[in-house]
Amino acid sequence: MKQNMEINIPKVVKEVQNLFDQYENALINNDINVLDNSFWNNPLVIRYGMNENLYGFQEIAAFRAARPSVGLMRSLTKTVITTFGHDLATANTLFSRETVPGKMGRQSQTWVRTDEGWRIVSAHVSLIDLK
Repeated sequence: MKQNMEINIPKVVKEVQNLFDQYENALINNDINVLDNSFWNNPLVIRYGMNENLYGFQEIAAFRAARPSVGLMRSLTKTVITTFGHDLATANTLFSRETVPGKMGRQSQTWVRTDEGWRIVSAHVSLIDLK
C-alpha cells in the first residue's frame, strides 16, 4: 500500500456510511431502484449471495427483481467502513434476522467512486451457525 495513502478520511467515510445506510434501508424495504443503482452497471461486477453466484449487473438486477419481498428486516452489528484515499472503500457488517434463528449473516461490499458516483463493484453475503 502506498505509504502516503490516507485511510479513513472523515468526509469520505461519511459519504460511504451514508450510502451504506441508504442501501440497508433499500434492502429491508425492497427498493429495487436504489439497490440496482448502488451496483456498478458493468459485466465485471460480482455478487456472491447465500444461494447464488451472480456475475455482471444484469444477473444481479434479475435476482433483485425476482427476490421475495417478505422477511427482509434485519439487525446489523459490528459495521466497519474503511476508506482508502478518496475513491475506494470497504463496508463489512454482521446481521441477524428473526426468519433465520441460530444463524449469523456476514456481508461485505467493495465500493468505488465511478464517473456516476459511488458504486458497489463486489459484494458477498453468507450465513454461518451461531455457536
